Amino acid sequence: MSALDTSPTPNTEQPISLGQGVVERSRSPWADAVWRFTRNRAAVVGLLVIILCIVAAILAPSLTDYTYDEQNYLAVNTAPQWIIDTFPKMKPVGEDMGYVRIDNNYILGTDGLGRDLWTRIIYGARISLAVAFVGPLVSLLVGTIYGMVSGYAGGRVDTIMMRIVDIMYAFPTLLLVILMMAFFRASFTASETGSIAYRLNKIDSAFGGMLFIFIGVGITSWMDTARLTRGQVLSIRKKEYIEAAQSIGTRDMSILFRHVLPNIFGPVVVRESLSIPRYISLEAFLSFIGLGVNPPTPSWGSMISDGAQAIKSYPNQAVFPALALFIVMFGFNFLGDGLRDALDPRASEANK
Repeated sequence: MSALDTSPTPNTEQPISLGQGVVERSRSPWADAVWRFTRNRAAVVGLLVIILCIVAAILAPSLTDYTYDEQNYLAVNTAPQWIIDTFPKMKPVGEDMGYVRIDNNYILGTDGLGRDLWTRIIYGARISLAVAFVGPLVSLLVGTIYGMVSGYAGGRVDTIMMRIVDIMYAFPTLLLVILMMAFFRASFTASETGSIAYRLNKIDSAFGGMLFIFIGVGITSWMDTARLTRGQVLSIRKKEYIEAAQSIGTRDMSILFRHVLPNIFGPVVVRESLSIPRYISLEAFLSFIGLGVNPPTPSWGSMISDGAQAIKSYPNQAVFPALALFIVMFGFNFLGDGLRDALDPRASEANK
C-alpha cells in the first residue's frame, strides 16, 4: 500500500461484501446465534409462551382468589356462562334436561370437588416446569460426566461403560419408570419410622410427590446424553489442543472440564432442550395413571384423568388442562428447534 493511499484498513468492524450486493458486518459466534434465534419467529413465540408460563407459576397466588385445594361444596361442577356458550352440549339448569349450574365467580368452572379449575391449572404449571428443568439438569449432570469419562478413557473402560448403557436401553423406558414409581410408592410408604426410606417418603410428601418423579426421570434420562457426549468426545480427543495439553502434563480432569466440555456443551444442551417436552409428557402420563404427584397437589395429567371421567357432561374439566399441556409442550418444542438452528453451524448453513 502506498503512502498516499488513504483507504481504510480492513477490520472486523467494517462491512463485508457477501456477493450480489449483500453487505453484512461480522459478528461473534454468540451474537450470530442470537441473531439467528431472533429471526426464528416460532422460537421467539415459544420463548414468550414459556416466560409467561413461568411468570404465572411464580405469581400463582396473586392471579387467583382461591387455593388449589380449597373446596366449595356449594359450587361443585359449576361453569360460567361463556363456557356453556362454548360447549353447546352443556345444558344449564333451567333449560330442558339442564344439569350445569352457572357460577361466574370461577373463570373456568369447578371440578367434581368444587375446586377452581383456573387455580389448579396455574399451580399445576409449577409441576410441569419443575420437571422441565430438573429432568434436563439431571440428564446433563449425569450423562455428560459419564459420556466424557467413557469417551476420553477409551479402551476397556469405554467398552464396559457403554455396555452398561446398552443394558439400560434394553428395558422399555416408560415401563421401567412405571415399575420404579410403583416400587417407590409401595416400599417407601410402608417403611419403618426413622429409616432412610421413611425420611425419603417424608421429603417426597413435602414436595407433593415430586421427589420420586425426579428420581425416576433422573435414572432413565441420562443414557441418550451419555451416548451423544461420548461421540462428541471421541471426535475431538485427538485434536491438537487436547494433545498439546496432554504433552505438557495437564491432568485428565482438567483437560475434560477446561478443554473438552466447552467444545461439546453446545450440541448437548441443544439435544436436552429438544427432550424437555418428553419429560413433561412423562410426568403428565404418570400423574394420569395415578403414579405422579400426591393429591391434592395439582398436575395437568391428574386433572386430565379426573376430567376424562366426566368429559361428556363437563368437557371443560379435561379440555383446559389438556390445552395448557399442549401449549407448554409446543412452546418448548419451538424453543428447542430455534436453539438447534441457532447453535448448530451446519444447520444454519443449510438454512441460508
